[in-house]
Amino acid sequence: MHFTVEAQNIVSKFLCPGDIAIDATAGNGFDTLFLTEAVGDSGMVYAVDIQSQAIEVVRQKLREANRESRCQLVVASHDQLESIVPQELHGRVAAAMFNLGYLPFGNKSITTQASSTVAALDQVLMLLKPNGLLCVLAYLGHDGGSEEATEVAQWIKRNQDALSIEKFQDANNQRSPILWKLVRRAATP
Repeated sequence: MHFTVEAQNIVSKFLCPGDIAIDATAGNGFDTLFLTEAVGDSGMVYAVDIQSQAIEVVRQKLREANRESRCQLVVASHDQLESIVPQELHGRVAAAMFNLGYLPFGNKSITTQASSTVAALDQVLMLLKPNGLLCVLAYLGHDGGSEEATEVAQWIKRNQDALSIEKFQDANNQRSPILWKLVRRAATP
């Protein structure tokens, strides 16, 4: 299973033109480009990355695809999403993607951190609309990756009443990435 492709396949079922989406780890921009295509001209993507060079790469890709107007790029930690997404859109986000770890082909010593990731997940849960999707891809093969995945799993367990949960992993590979499909449950009356 190619987990990044599978994550996009999952997210594609949750997005329509005009929707609001988040790329919490913009990286090289592949998920950002995918999201801007899915939300169309009338939608908006909020993409963040802590590395300014990553944001510049994404900006160039959006420019080349003529999709700059569909995306707000921000150099910031993903634990700032609540302040980045405008207040009037809180509770209206259709999908959010996290691709944890380090920037591919970048400095492998700069990675997402469990504490900021968990804080970001708390914020995204509040930003999602009912039946909105949170897709988290965690890699175990780098320093801190297993610990971050464990913290994400614990966060999911703490929030299991608010989420419909599916987990994908290659059972034959103990270092396999983990992909979580998390759907915010609609509030019960």
